Amino acid sequence: MFSQNTNRRNQLEARYRPIVEEIVEQWAIGKPPNPSPAATSSKPSGYFRLTNWLLDYLMVHGEFPKGVHMMPEGRDRFGELEPSFPVDFDPLTEGRILTKP
Repeated sequence: MFSQNTNRRNQLEARYRPIVEEIVEQWAIGKPPNPSPAATSSKPSGYFRLTNWLLDYLMVHGEFPKGVHMMPEGRDRFGELEPSFPVDFDPLTEGRILTKP
């Protein structure tokens, strides 16, 4: 049973990851890189939290989120708090089609 669940999750993740990356890249346009001296990438703060949140959302719901959702607070690699932030998914998902599995 565990193997079937793992296989299903892996299939869904492989299916949704490309569109999640497109959406998050669109969200990131114009945002400055994470200002933390400990940042390990040039991505904006919240990039990876949004990526993980949206991937999980799609795997659970099988559809795009609508409207504004608050991304959860996070912790950087040193345990420092990263604040929650809102994301309006309507302009990010407008015109995109998510086919059902």
